Amino acid sequence: MIEKDKLKEYAQKLMFDMDEKEYETLQKEFDVIIRRMDVIDKIPNLHEVKPMSFPFLLDDRSLRNDEVGDYLTVGEVLSNAKHQVNDQVKVPKVVEE
Repeated sequence: MIEKDKLKEYAQKLMFDMDEKEYETLQKEFDVIIRRMDVIDKIPNLHEVKPMSFPFLLDDRSLRNDEVGDYLTVGEVLSNAKHQVNDQVKVPKVVEE
């Protein structure tokens, strides 16, 4: 089981807050996920299966070509931004140093 202190640490790093009951619920949900992963891990020869990076083969699919079209000006983009600095959208820091 994942320790509650570890969940609190992750929540703090992700900049959100939860009450004690929510941490208990999250612990139970992680426990279910871990048990399911244990079941998957018991599948014979699983390590021989090539991992998928896409849900279907791309060989028989065709993607559209990129086309140049109308675009937004810097002013139009920034008109919806709450915080701006030097013609850029300012967002809260989310990565530790």
